[in-house]
Amino acid sequence: MRASNHLIGLLNFLTFLLSAVILGGGIWLSSRANNIDCLKFLQWPLIVIGAAIMVVSLAGFAGACYRNTFLMWLYLFAMFFIIAALVGFIIFAYAVTDKGSGRPVMNKGYLEYYLRDYSGWLKDRVVDDDYWANIRSCLRDSKVCSKMGRSFNGVPKSFEMFSMRKLSPIQSGCCKPPTDCGFVYVNETLWNIEGGTVGLGTDTDCPRWSNDQQQLCYQCDSCKTGVLDSLKKSWRKVSVINIVVLILLVIFYVIGCAAFRNNKSIDNDEPYGEARMTKAQPSRIQL
Repeated sequence: MRASNHLIGLLNFLTFLLSAVILGGGIWLSSRANNIDCLKFLQWPLIVIGAAIMVVSLAGFAGACYRNTFLMWLYLFAMFFIIAALVGFIIFAYAVTDKGSGRPVMNKGYLEYYLRDYSGWLKDRVVDDDYWANIRSCLRDSKVCSKMGRSFNGVPKSFEMFSMRKLSPIQSGCCKPPTDCGFVYVNETLWNIEGGTVGLGTDTDCPRWSNDQQQLCYQCDSCKTGVLDSLKKSWRKVSVINIVVLILLVIFYVIGCAAFRNNKSIDNDEPYGEARMTKAQPSRIQL
């Protein structure tokens, strides 16, 4: 087996390892979709791309080991389109998570989230009534709000201690009322509504808050925005990994094309399937 075949085989093995990284990112997003973010369709393109790269790299590895020209052409042809799909996926991920971020609140450790700060395709999906009904149900089932309770010697932590907590976007948007409502703190998910007067006339989320632990602020725009921001952070983390993987895939692909072309130029005078040792044998002298 020529050195170029060894090189192509090695590159395909490395590509296989990279596909495992992409597939792992998709599975990680899937686990977050089931337990935290609750939006379950965004991880599938990544899983499909990772699985496709894994299958194609195995085909290329087999083609290099067995010097199968068809498998090598199939590998190079398919990998080109997979790289193009990964580029499109990365651009799409950044485009739909481009706008919006949490706003700091005076004398508070957490941020608050406003739907008007966000726009685009992802926002439209989250606020869609059908999608949000499923997301809201998922949030309840995940018990994300009940898990944020903190106490000291059986007594809920004070409002000052709660105010300094670093809440996740979903905890801030779904599990407490907006600060502008001015409700009086009892514990993390229980607030005295009668004491709230500040934002009742300006913030539409204030009348949506409920002390019912099955309702809380799950109907609030701030909750929808918290889900949006959580998705944005998850996708940005995965996109950084995808960019690194993409750069390595392009480098491997270019090297693989060069090695395959070199292999073809050497084999131009060699019939397919004929070993070099066979050609090296001298022909028998006819008497």
